[in-house]
Amino acid sequence: MLEDDFSYVAKKALKGLAMSPGEAARRAGLPERPVIAFTRGTFSVEVANALAPVLGLSPSALASHPDYEPRPLAGSTVRRLKLPFGGDSVNAWLIRDDDHALLFDTGFAGDACTRALDALSVPVIDAVLITHGHRDHIGGLPTVRTRCKAVRGPLAQVNHHLDPIRPGEQFRVGALTISAIDLEGHCPGALGYVIRGLVQPLCVTGDALFAGSIGGCDGPASYQTALRLIREGVLSLPPRTLLLPGHGPATRVADELTRNPFFA
Repeated sequence: MLEDDFSYVAKKALKGLAMSPGEAARRAGLPERPVIAFTRGTFSVEVANALAPVLGLSPSALASHPDYEPRPLAGSTVRRLKLPFGGDSVNAWLIRDDDHALLFDTGFAGDACTRALDALSVPVIDAVLITHGHRDHIGGLPTVRTRCKAVRGPLAQVNHHLDPIRPGEQFRVGALTISAIDLEGHCPGALGYVIRGLVQPLCVTGDALFAGSIGGCDGPASYQTALRLIREGVLSLPPRTLLLPGHGPATRVADELTRNPFFA
């Protein structure tokens, strides 16, 4: 199940463009009522096709959004830890290679994350890497820290006693090379991580990019920054690159280039 349905895609685009539903309806040549209904969850192919160009979205991707189901993960190298956050969930991602383990984000509650690690028989983590400082992604850090050798993350989060890593920096853990990329937009200073050395390249996107959507942005400036950095840092990766978002299912570069309304 996707993190965002079509209505959230439309609302995020409207907010990013500082455009009201009424203005979008006028530009699309639609009555205002069906546009408002669309943003509230009433799907219409006709509205999707007319509204998408006004919002800078792909008409075909928005019109087919309700049918988008990313391909499932395969194998045991990458594990999604689907952790509770209020009445919803948040992802942490565990990557294992030989005797090494990397954890990306920690969820909100440390006990939930440690229970998930125990269930997978992971007593020691080589490094925890934080994508951004929102509480649903770092709340579990104090508990998880007790079993990890290093904690790294954005410079903006040094108050959480982690070693800062900047966009463009990289380091190695065993046979894996981890490179930090700038994914600011949803959150100031947010990072993504590109992992090479496995059969399939990976990119942890945090809340910058979801399957079929993006993270919410405060306004037009951060919205345009987010779109640009996702295109440059994530969607420029090889098409088969597996993308691991902060919420919702994993996806792939090739799929987002054809099915994500923001980029298709």
